[in-house]
Amino acid sequence: MTYTSTFLISFLISFFLTPIFRLIAIKFKILDHPVSEIKTHKEPTPYLGGLAIACSFFITLLLVRLTTNFPTGTLRSLRGIILGSIIILLIGFIDDLKYKGIHFTTKFLGEIIAACVAIFYNIRIEFIKPEWFSIVLTLIWIVGITNAVNLIDVIDGLSSGVCIIACLGFYFISGFIEEDIYVSYAVISLAAALLGFLPYNLSKKFKIFMGDTGALFTGFVLSTVALGGKYSSNNILGVLSPIVVLLIPIYETFFISILRLDRGQSPFLGSKDHFALRLETIGIRRNKILLITYLVGILFSISSILIVASQNIFIPVVILFIISIFIISITKFLTKINI
Repeated sequence: MTYTSTFLISFLISFFLTPIFRLIAIKFKILDHPVSEIKTHKEPTPYLGGLAIACSFFITLLLVRLTTNFPTGTLRSLRGIILGSIIILLIGFIDDLKYKGIHFTTKFLGEIIAACVAIFYNIRIEFIKPEWFSIVLTLIWIVGITNAVNLIDVIDGLSSGVCIIACLGFYFISGFIEEDIYVSYAVISLAAALLGFLPYNLSKKFKIFMGDTGALFTGFVLSTVALGGKYSSNNILGVLSPIVVLLIPIYETFFISILRLDRGQSPFLGSKDHFALRLETIGIRRNKILLITYLVGILFSISSILIVASQNIFIPVVILFIISIFIISITKFLTKINI
């Protein structure tokens, strides 16, 4: 199966499954109620968009498996991603079903178990020694990115749009590095599944949320596929390219965690200090916030491609310097906004 047909199949499955899961959510009252000031929507909204995304991803990869010859090692890694993501999916689904969600410690435990499953199937940071340190950093990476993607899911279209761009970034990076073939199929399938969900998430009439089910699932898949390539094939700084691709959710995580700790507040308790909500506070409409964030995400993905593709270290150094200046500038701007 070609990458184009993989994308189309995953998109179509998601596009048709999402409204079905929306009806199921309404029938069984699986709704996100705006019960706290942290919630930004006004009316109860159906969950289960995440199940549509996950089902599209799984079905598409099954079809790919049946029509494509994968090396044994690739199949093993793919099993690790699928098994781990099923655990994450169950955690998110249970959290969405519970009126006040599940405690963050329970989430972390489940995420650590899912990360251990991925590591057992040899999905881990390869270039760091000794092995035990590599495993520890892999656990931190997978759990961190899984939650980071969930953290930016604060306005309609933000998390899913950013992750579509990140998926495509990883897909195009694969043309410049030595990588396992499952990475390209996985990111294309996930990007298309998210794209099939996005119109309903942005719709007023047929609105549905991905919930923790979808956000945690998406974050876990992205965190694991990011470990499937040898990014330093052309230069040593290429190893930083996955961080650049996923810099928006990573930045959001550090930004609000530091601010909350500075206020003496637990970083695991929600508050309206997300960058998107800060921009909304100063009068920027949500469609413009999405456009700005998408453009920044695209620039980060292009930057990561240039970092990986460069045959010398000069270009990556310049790019990383510019990104650092941008991060410092935007942080100063955001922290001046009163919430």
